[in-house]
Amino acid sequence: KMFEHDHAYIFQNPDKRIIFAIPYENDFTLIGTTDVEHNGAIGKAKIDASEIAYLCEQASRYFEKPIAPSDVVWTYAGVRPLLDDESDDAAAVTRDYLLELDTQGAALLTVWGGKLTTFRKLAEEAADLLGKPLSTTQKRTAWTHNAKLPGGDLTPLIGVAQRPDTDFTQLVAELQRRYPTHAHQLAHRLARAYGSCAEQILKNALGDEIAPTLFVAEMRYLYDHEWARTADDVLWRRSKLGLHFTVEERQAVAIWCDVHWPKQP
Repeated sequence: KMFEHDHAYIFQNPDKRIIFAIPYENDFTLIGTTDVEHNGAIGKAKIDASEIAYLCEQASRYFEKPIAPSDVVWTYAGVRPLLDDESDDAAAVTRDYLLELDTQGAALLTVWGGKLTTFRKLAEEAADLLGKPLSTTQKRTAWTHNAKLPGGDLTPLIGVAQRPDTDFTQLVAELQRRYPTHAHQLAHRLARAYGSCAEQILKNALGDEIAPTLFVAEMRYLYDHEWARTADDVLWRRSKLGLHFTVEERQAVAIWCDVHWPKQP
């Protein structure tokens, strides 16, 4: 954790790239990103030593305390498809998307490129393109602009939403009022992770505590509603609890999953 406040930094580097330093999981600072071409298997993508050194060097230009690779406690990497615009620099390749509809036979829509921040607009355009060849009998208009994501509708718990920070504080307070036997730390973590869906976990018997603040009730919720099937799903893909747990605590979660969840092929 490089600073105490809850704001993020954007740093401009001499190579004209930017990096971010973001408060992360309360106890850490997330620093990134880099862009390099990946030619291996999708599941084998990972940051290399030169990228770690680059991020540490650039962040150290701004922070009072220098950052060394030995300070890094965890890394992650993702692979995203980019449209080939013949750029020699991966960081400069367009983040735009292209939709290609093939109606020779069954309608087939291919999505090229794109990024997470445009997912809703992309989905609307994709649905519009597919509507005609699928011969939908009713003209439907886009509806996702004002739709709430799962757990995002806090109205049943706090009334009309006002602003994100005070709404969240109210949500935690209401969950504690309804379920006073649960610790504030648990209510806060579940509210932050699941929004209003946290009540689906808290309203049931929590069961055994598998690791700090991680109870059987949450594991069942993750399995039934979030499609978690392995310990890594729980610790890293659906949450970042793995950052906070010791090796022994992570192992306890893995053992529980092995005992209670069907083996994956």
